[in-house]
Amino acid sequence: MPPKLIPLTEYQKYPEEQMINRSREFLHGFKTRRSVREYSSESVPEEVIMNCIRAAGTAPSGANLQPWRFVVIKDPHIKRKIRIAAEAEEKKFYTKRASQEWLDALAPLGTDAHKPFLEEAPYLICIFALSYQLNERGIKTKHYYVQESVGIATGVLITALHFAGLVCLTHTPSPMGFLNRILDRPENERPYLLLVVGFPKKECRVPEITKKNIDDIAMIR
Repeated sequence: MPPKLIPLTEYQKYPEEQMINRSREFLHGFKTRRSVREYSSESVPEEVIMNCIRAAGTAPSGANLQPWRFVVIKDPHIKRKIRIAAEAEEKKFYTKRASQEWLDALAPLGTDAHKPFLEEAPYLICIFALSYQLNERGIKTKHYYVQESVGIATGVLITALHFAGLVCLTHTPSPMGFLNRILDRPENERPYLLLVVGFPKKECRVPEITKKNIDDIAMIR
């Protein structure tokens, strides 16, 4: 059966000068994005979070199977459980698992096993990657390009949160199996990362870092 195709009606082409200006404005705005580890307790409207997740859900995916699940955590008791479990894994990482080379690479960021932001931020968004889906009859549908698809959706989510005026942090304690237990998620959902979301503290500080310039990351052939 041939695919059902519909007209592309919502695409909008801009004049060249407007395209350039829009790309510059986006670059200027997104260059202010920073990973933040110090959060205000100020509340964030739930609609903002859900709209950003809706945007993430528009990301392209292998065979359009959309192999992602976003679990939003605002309950302080659940955040506390996540922090305790994450810090236990992080302590093992910093004391046993990580090579000295890895620790040296992390040193300029000032990170350690203590993760108070997991409780301080108003929201945690746990992103799960679905290796397969079960329908109501228990029939399994395999997903394709799962890592790539979930990575793209996560990037869209980070962009949407920044555009909405929020800050976030990608947090990946390893292993993250405790998230399935705490959040009661099935075995076909593998934790991809924790996104810490909110407003920065007024006195928030971030590491002094630089980004590679365009010649180091791109080329035209």
